Amino acid sequence: MKKILLFLVFALVAFTKTYSQNKKIISGNVQDEKQLPLIGASVVIDGTNEGAITNGDGKFEFSTEKKQGILLISSVGFETQKMNFHTNNSKDLEIVLESSSLGLDEVVVFSSRAVDRKTPVAVSTIKKDAIELKLGNGEFVEILKSVPGVYASKEGGGFGDGEVTLRGFNSENVAVLINGIPVNDMESGRVFWSNWTGLGSVSSSIQVQRGLGASKVAVPSIGGTINTITDNTASKEGGQVSYTIGNNNYQKVGVKLNTGQMGNGYAATVYADKISGDGFVDGTPFEGVSYFASVSKKINHDHKLVFTATGATQTHGQRFERLSIQDYRTSDRGIKLNKGWGYKNGQLFALSQNTFNKPLISLNHYWTLNSKNKISTAVYYSSGKGGVSFEAGADSGKLTGPNAYRLGTFGPVDVDRVVDENIANGESTAIIQSSANNHIWMGAISTWTSNIDENFTFIGGLDYRYYKGSHYREVSDLLGGQFYKDNGDVNNPNRATVVGDKIGFFNENFVNWIGNFAQLEYDKDKVTAFVAVNASNTSYSRLDHFRKLNSDPTRQTDNVNFFGFGAKTGGNYRLDDYNNVFVNVGYFERAPYSSAVWATNNNDQTNKDAKNQKILSFEIGYGLRLPKFAANVNLYRTQWDDRSQTDTRTALNATTNAQEVIYTNILGVDALHQGVELDFEYRPSSDFTLTGMLSLGDWKWKNNVNAVITDSNQNVISNLNLFIKGLPVGRSAQTTAALGTQYHLTPKTSFNIDYNYTDRYYADFNPGTRTSAGAEPWKVPSFHLFDASILHKFHILSLNAKVIARMNNVFNTEYITRANDLDGTAAGATVFFGSGRTFSISSIINF
Repeated sequence: MKKILLFLVFALVAFTKTYSQNKKIISGNVQDEKQLPLIGASVVIDGTNEGAITNGDGKFEFSTEKKQGILLISSVGFETQKMNFHTNNSKDLEIVLESSSLGLDEVVVFSSRAVDRKTPVAVSTIKKDAIELKLGNGEFVEILKSVPGVYASKEGGGFGDGEVTLRGFNSENVAVLINGIPVNDMESGRVFWSNWTGLGSVSSSIQVQRGLGASKVAVPSIGGTINTITDNTASKEGGQVSYTIGNNNYQKVGVKLNTGQMGNGYAATVYADKISGDGFVDGTPFEGVSYFASVSKKINHDHKLVFTATGATQTHGQRFERLSIQDYRTSDRGIKLNKGWGYKNGQLFALSQNTFNKPLISLNHYWTLNSKNKISTAVYYSSGKGGVSFEAGADSGKLTGPNAYRLGTFGPVDVDRVVDENIANGESTAIIQSSANNHIWMGAISTWTSNIDENFTFIGGLDYRYYKGSHYREVSDLLGGQFYKDNGDVNNPNRATVVGDKIGFFNENFVNWIGNFAQLEYDKDKVTAFVAVNASNTSYSRLDHFRKLNSDPTRQTDNVNFFGFGAKTGGNYRLDDYNNVFVNVGYFERAPYSSAVWATNNNDQTNKDAKNQKILSFEIGYGLRLPKFAANVNLYRTQWDDRSQTDTRTALNATTNAQEVIYTNILGVDALHQGVELDFEYRPSSDFTLTGMLSLGDWKWKNNVNAVITDSNQNVISNLNLFIKGLPVGRSAQTTAALGTQYHLTPKTSFNIDYNYTDRYYADFNPGTRTSAGAEPWKVPSFHLFDASILHKFHILSLNAKVIARMNNVFNTEYITRANDLDGTAAGATVFFGSGRTFSISSIINF
């Protein structure tokens, strides 16, 4: 027995020695472009699980039996690099990774991407692989739901109707950029995500800078900056075909083509997709086509041009009316219940339908003056056409409201019955109207970058924007009648209108905006710092076609100007190779939105004394970078004074007995947003990654204010004093947490689980019931959501292919994603429920 054991030990030692002799060492170090070591970078042999994570000095070492292959080197905030290796020459490799912003000169000069451990802001980056893996048939904004401080929802559940808030600030106060070009509406600041439904398929990365941010525009953001970088023309020659199916007949087919850099200096990337589905919520079918094209021309060593066009033409049904929780419980449709649809001629008919097309076209010029100076200029143009339809007329209560012609208590509307009555009557007393938001939007951003010496860089520039918005109601469907009587135009009162005629109101808003900015940056050894100033002038004017006679000179207002300015500074100190701290502080004033200038939609009541919004922000943060673990924690405090905002909700019209949209313009409100955020990433091996975040906010209104309430035709209903001091800010969860895991089952197969927790979400206060001090708005119950996905890579002949299967809300949790308050109770609140369990499967072939 002893001899047998001795033989086994000897054989094991011999085998181990022989095996180890067959394995070769691969070693080296990974640095950034400034020769600083990258801690926690992943170095893996392509197609295997063999690899290592860099240590505190950026060094790595591992052994392999492979004699040659391809190394994949990746790190958060940097471009993934591929490197061929051969074990005869695989020791002491020197690898340099470029920041995600480098190589994207088409956009970085305008959008100022934050660099890990250097830029003194709180930042999160979602890379292309994660977008492709998790998006599926979800909303683009849902990609951001695991970012600290972010609350993302599908709002009413219609396609593209998603909403994102950041640190409690809604999209009006979050700068949204595409390739560094601002896309927030110039009148209201809002972002309509349905205009950008194809963005997820052409995004190379999304960077969320929380707080003041580092974007080079003349007015900083309040809540933060969401900057999406699209695919660039440097992509190698080839293409991609993708097909996705999902719940409720979701289908999407897309094609992408890249020329790569051609010999004549040109390079191009084009993409198009077609999408359709029935929608998770009843009565919300959708269809659309997204498009993207980018063409670059390298004229010579000093000059380069890049042309980019992107957009989407789409139509989708909407769920606009929030309902009581009891309504959802009583209806057999449950959380899918939507009262805003019916049947007409046997076909589904959405009472509220969004139709829009908004292409964004830009031309960028990059001019290298010399080794130290560059000038980059972007000119852009966007025209939007379309709107949202809904009911109108003295008998519109037949379509919505308690007396609507429904097929059952909560069933679809019998639109044919309304059509028959209009035919018999001749005159239509219930119609479908469309609220148009057509606009022309153009601008230019020019940036001069000067590397003064090896430590100092100066950046300065100009930012110009022009906007013309046309707003009116239009007869969309007479529902069987021959005409519709409208009395909205004083130049042609009590007229008979037909499809295509303007009704209700018709006005145009003009915005001229010009600003400049300057920033000085310092980077030496362990210290990075900056100081920045900006100034801007916003000019508003308004032309009213309906409520002023054509001969009345006051139909066109004078320009109303608002001067804004700001300053911010910050610094980052790298304590050692593992730890860094940063701080930033800023104060700025920005022009009020046009709704504060014409709160009553009346040229004669122009509020020339509308106050600038005033923002004071302070933030401090700490970062830890270890070979297998990285974490960030930051504390922020943002004081926001003289804010203006608009609340939108539905209410029963006592005259028509129909649900009607009403608007509340709230002026001069002060708010304090403060909180703490934590995020981390743990990579114990190249096979497994664990990520997480926790965000705790304390956001409250600080004063009582005045509000103007108007109906859907911009008529003033009332003026109210609102007692909101001390109330929590609603519309966003003040506590969020997330955990995410990725495990590589094999080199070609990975499994992902994501968990999100939401709490302390308060319903929006009801302006109509805040006329005296009272209880806090209702707090929505907390909820837990789980998503799962699996990715498998394979080959079809010589082509790379992959299949991705996703399931969102795995446990079919019922949760409320948006709520309006009435009396501080659940019974009085009106809500939207979030989607139940959904799924999608994508097949992708690269060539």
